[in-house]
Amino acid sequence: MVIRNMKPSDWEEVARIYLEGIATGFATFETKAPTYEHWDKAHTKECRLIAENDGETMGWAALSPVSSRCVYGGVGEVSVYISDKSRGKGVGKLLMRHLIDKSEKAGFWTIQSGIFPENMGSIKLHEKMGFRYIGKRERVGKIHGVWKDNLLFEKRSSKVGID
Repeated sequence: MVIRNMKPSDWEEVARIYLEGIATGFATFETKAPTYEHWDKAHTKECRLIAENDGETMGWAALSPVSSRCVYGGVGEVSVYISDKSRGKGVGKLLMRHLIDKSEKAGFWTIQSGIFPENMGSIKLHEKMGFRYIGKRERVGKIHGVWKDNLLFEKRSSKVGID
């Protein structure tokens, strides 16, 4: 398996895997994949990764800024999506390890994730990668007319933002 930087030409596979995550009902509040242009504007260019094996895209990871306010310039929101047939094979762990490294090189001192309580795979991944549970945001948003809770996890860098 190889982890590499995402290219615009990867979008079709990225969107396909994103739609697989949407179909689970517990990966995102989104109900459809955005256009590449919209996704591109929302995600940090330095922190976009693809996991592939023999040319097959197994998953992707990216960061998006949590706010446009300058004080939050070093805080990013994590997205990690693994294809249906690649789950449980260590793809998420490898992507996350590389994303953490990339985020620190890009100056992020905190990365965070909002995770649905039902998404045990994502919760376990974040815990394994050193994220700490911050708390539960109750009924923070609706999907298909149903209020959903969201668990907030964060990882502070031991290299960036410590002075």
